[in-house]
Amino acid sequence: MPSVPPPTGTAPAADRKTWFGLAVLMLPVLLVSMDFSVLYLAMPTITAALDPSATQQLWILDIYGFLIAGLLITMGNLGDRIGRRRILLCGAGVFGGASVLAAFSPGAGALIAARALMGVGGATLMPASLALIANMFTRSHERARAIGVWTSAFAGGAAIGPVLGGLLLHHYWWGVVFLINVPVLAVLFAAGPFVLPEYRSARTGRFDVVGVALSLLGVLPAVYAVKALATEGVSPLAATAGLVGIAMFAVFLRHEARTRDPLLDLNLFRNPTVSVCLAIALVGMMAEGGVAYLSNVYLQSVLGHDVLAAALAGLPMAVTIAVFSVVADRIARLVGKRYALAGSLVVAATANLGFIALGTTSSLLVYMALSALAGIGYGVQFSLVTDVVVGAVPPEQSGAASGISETCFELGTALGLALFGSLATAVFLSRGGDSGVTGSLGETLVRADAMSTGGDALATAAREAFVDGLHATTLVSGLLLAVLSIVTVLAMRRREHRAEAAVEV
Repeated sequence: MPSVPPPTGTAPAADRKTWFGLAVLMLPVLLVSMDFSVLYLAMPTITAALDPSATQQLWILDIYGFLIAGLLITMGNLGDRIGRRRILLCGAGVFGGASVLAAFSPGAGALIAARALMGVGGATLMPASLALIANMFTRSHERARAIGVWTSAFAGGAAIGPVLGGLLLHHYWWGVVFLINVPVLAVLFAAGPFVLPEYRSARTGRFDVVGVALSLLGVLPAVYAVKALATEGVSPLAATAGLVGIAMFAVFLRHEARTRDPLLDLNLFRNPTVSVCLAIALVGMMAEGGVAYLSNVYLQSVLGHDVLAAALAGLPMAVTIAVFSVVADRIARLVGKRYALAGSLVVAATANLGFIALGTTSSLLVYMALSALAGIGYGVQFSLVTDVVVGAVPPEQSGAASGISETCFELGTALGLALFGSLATAVFLSRGGDSGVTGSLGETLVRADAMSTGGDALATAAREAFVDGLHATTLVSGLLLAVLSIVTVLAMRRREHRAEAAVEV
């Protein structure tokens, strides 16, 4: 029988076992987050060992994220039905087994297949862990604190991944970046059945197989299109994929509005607070993901720092995201969720606009201070967004709701790389074209290094043009965040006024 938590007013406080269960739930979140970041560091070594083609290199990097983005809603809904602990442990088993296959892949094709299987397993871990938090912490303020810890684990994994990966790759072969998943998952399997509760929905409606197919046909081509635009620019294939994705997503929404047992409950979007929070997830991750990607290039190719130094320079943002994710609930209780979310957007916008002060000879400390400030804003908003979306639905739908919020985060990352990456490239080529800048910054620097005369001037022009592109993206992202803060105040105020009117009636 499914377990139904008591009403919030009479809910018991979380005991020590429950908080230990939260620590166990952080393990798969760390792994999924680390796997996104560590592979970029390992790709040069993998390329030297397996000799993949250019297309195979892209698939090695992208297939994991494609399948996670495409399956989050489906796996969240499936966990609601068959059991959240069950799907968490099954997904962890798939993820761990695929990690071993990836570590010992004899060729690029086998590694791509293993990465795809890791994506399938990874797609179960995020919504299942969030949904279990909703079951384990039935008091709203404890749930908010637990989600803050969950968010900090995700941020910590993204920061730890490159540093840990760099240290391991210095001593071992490339497969070790996948094998580090195995001992962590072993702890999950050993402790999970004893400290994590089982929960499944009592509803007996049919599983929306058509909705699953349509969601994949909508999300996968769309994610492919934005990633292709970011790496290759406009092409017939990318444009076609984008149009197909948009069309199939429209069909998916039409189907969900008509079917009796939808995969995605569209009534969730009628709540303006939830809709605003999903917009924050999308735009916030666009800004964070796009600027973070360009910043790595800036640190290494403009300022001249090595990979490990660039990874370490990202730690201040990770630390502030982690810390302020945990205290986000306290801030919300102090000033209200509306002003906490709007204020966090203003803080992140201020930091993004501050990046305009960076130049070709800026101190690393200036970058670290600005990124730490941005992390304060992102930590508060990401934690509160997740809490609002998961808390806005009945417990039996929290898996599906968490899948929606995580899908917005994934799409935001992809859009940030595509849109802001394209904007930065356009400005880079426009500002540096008269000086002979072509292709990417890396390609131009290699060409400048090979020139007998004029190489230094070309390299300087390329670095200055890239900084101009970085300034353009941080300006646009900062303005988007600032506008969204105003929308948040207005939309959530209308919601509060409606709630007050209902109480008076």
